[in-house]
Amino acid sequence: MSQPRTESQKKRRIVVIGSGFAGLAAAIRLQTAGHQVVLFEKRDQPGGRAYVYRDQGFVFDAGPTVITAPECLRELFEGAGRRMEDYVELMPVSPFYRLFWEDGYTFDYSNDADRTFEQIHAKSPGDVTGYRQFLEYSKAVFDEGYTKLAHVPFLNWWSMVRVTPQLLNLKAHRSVFKTVASYIQDEQLRQAFSFHSLLVGGNPFKTSSIYTLIHYLERNWGVFFPKGGTGALVSALVKLFEDLGGRIELSTPVDEIVTRGGTVTGVRTRLGVHACDGVVTNADVVHSYTHLLRNSEVVAPSRRKALGQSQSMSLFLIYFGTDRQYPHLAHHNILFGRSFRELLSQIFGKTDEIPDDFSLYLHAPTRSDPGMAPEGCEAFYVLSPVPHLGNLPIDWKKQGPAYADRILDYIEQRYAPGLRKHIVTQRIFTPEDFRDELNSHLGAAFSTEPVLWQSAAFRTRNRDPDLKGMYFVGAGTHPGAGVPGVVNSAKATANLMLQDLDSPQWHGNA
Repeated sequence: MSQPRTESQKKRRIVVIGSGFAGLAAAIRLQTAGHQVVLFEKRDQPGGRAYVYRDQGFVFDAGPTVITAPECLRELFEGAGRRMEDYVELMPVSPFYRLFWEDGYTFDYSNDADRTFEQIHAKSPGDVTGYRQFLEYSKAVFDEGYTKLAHVPFLNWWSMVRVTPQLLNLKAHRSVFKTVASYIQDEQLRQAFSFHSLLVGGNPFKTSSIYTLIHYLERNWGVFFPKGGTGALVSALVKLFEDLGGRIELSTPVDEIVTRGGTVTGVRTRLGVHACDGVVTNADVVHSYTHLLRNSEVVAPSRRKALGQSQSMSLFLIYFGTDRQYPHLAHHNILFGRSFRELLSQIFGKTDEIPDDFSLYLHAPTRSDPGMAPEGCEAFYVLSPVPHLGNLPIDWKKQGPAYADRILDYIEQRYAPGLRKHIVTQRIFTPEDFRDELNSHLGAAFSTEPVLWQSAAFRTRNRDPDLKGMYFVGAGTHPGAGVPGVVNSAKATANLMLQDLDSPQWHGNA
């Protein structure tokens, strides 16, 4: 629990922009520390990407649905002297994922070690030893890349230099896929153990092998789903924040971060100018620099850096409910298409048409929580990675419905016979919606692409180096995307901000 603030530790007025997981986590940490936090959210619900759609008794989580590393969430409650269990129930999911290939092969990916080794042995006996070695490697990466560094801000080049020996020792310059392939020979098993970087917006053929830590992270803590959906977890965090005295303003987009003399002084919304001593933005980093800070010339170097960084792929999503169930599907399903490397090259490269192949993530939350749909029904969303708008500049309003038909036809043909006639509600979310609804640069779904040369100090800094009182959380800053990533970004940023606010050198506006 936080200690009462002394007179020298003045209560500061802090604004957090955006109520995604990172924004909420930062707001909770700062409010717990005794500051007065106001959180402004553009949309009519909190959660950012973790929005919730409801229709005809169906509940659709719009965004993140794979909850891992629950300890980073528990820490938010315990730091405030509360129990997470009093706010939300996290249910273990098993298997973590069911993987499907077009030749009929399936693999249940879980933390049941015996079952995992049985499946590997049945598919490729020679890969059993290699998988053991890969598991040891992913643990070593987890110990260095997550346990030691995920919550530590990188503020300059020297902070990066200090960890370079560890990164070199772990061969961080190699890609996820190349690393997995060095241990595993079977091509489908290579795909099974390398797809994880796609969950944080990274191409496994380009993303640093550091991201193999996700494999051990899941094996170590498990995969969970909140009872009531991801939206229930968002509601729990909002309630914790408000119980601590924080205030959230919905349907209140921030138009500008107001500055004077190289210092943040407030934010401008439809409610007027809200004066503050510091701002934490969970908005897209490019949007923050080019729109919210458009009148601040002192951030010009950071603005150029943000604009120059490559972005993750985008996503095309279909939310649909059916009046029947499909019990052969797991909660989380990965449907691999005809190709893997070739498809990812198209998704992460420039093209003038939607790829004709796709690999899909199919979410069926009613496997874990039947309350997400009416009795006897099923709630789904299917996610297809697609190029961002800079790589595929098409009109999704025109082409989106036809693409949705292609995806649903594919699922019906291979995995859910008769699907189309059983759909009773449906909506789509396209790269243009990521751009327009979520202010994502180029419609990228995970902000800055997670490649080695855009990691740690090479990403947008957790604290702007030139504008006093300006801080960043979320997928575009260290350590990156994914629920554990953005929640740890909030830990890194909040700790840094608290040090600054309590420093004798701090000259706020209150």
